[in-house]
Amino acid sequence: VLLIMDSLTRVAHARREIGLALGEQPTAKGYPASVMSLIPSLVERAGMGDTTAGGSITGIYTVLADGDDTNDPVVDSARAILDGHVVLSRANAQMGIYPAVDISASISRVMNDIVDPKHLAAARRVRQLVSLYMENRDLMLMGGYAEGQDADLDQAVKLWPKIVEFISQRPDSRADFKTSIRDLLAVAGT
Repeated sequence: VLLIMDSLTRVAHARREIGLALGEQPTAKGYPASVMSLIPSLVERAGMGDTTAGGSITGIYTVLADGDDTNDPVVDSARAILDGHVVLSRANAQMGIYPAVDISASISRVMNDIVDPKHLAAARRVRQLVSLYMENRDLMLMGGYAEGQDADLDQAVKLWPKIVEFISQRPDSRADFKTSIRDLLAVAGT
């Protein structure tokens, strides 16, 4: 079964209003404690079912960060209990990278268990190169970057057009899993 919930943030806001109306004391950024206990109870309903009967529930939850505040208590709570998260980036959207996934901020806690070692190494390398490029982007725009000072940054700059091509997708394009892995390995140079 697939459960898609839009959004944990709206549920938390509604529960906050109920809690405050009932006289609960606000704690983290105005949220009563009941909100922080509600989120795990909702999320944990998904997962493996009865192992003898089989079946499971896969949950996909959206979490909206108010004002892009990734330290919001609802965002923190969701991040702490979910198996992974895909973070969308306004900066990537402004650069024309769609889907605007922030590779550096997104994570999977189960990736080590479900992909082969070559795939894992390539994904880590591309993540490292993206992070390095984005951390030094302002320096490069100001002309403060000189090739030869940092081999990893040099590789990130050299591979950036290929990385952008790999992580960008036109609305009409399709890529199967095998093709995506092949392209990832090519970009990572493995």
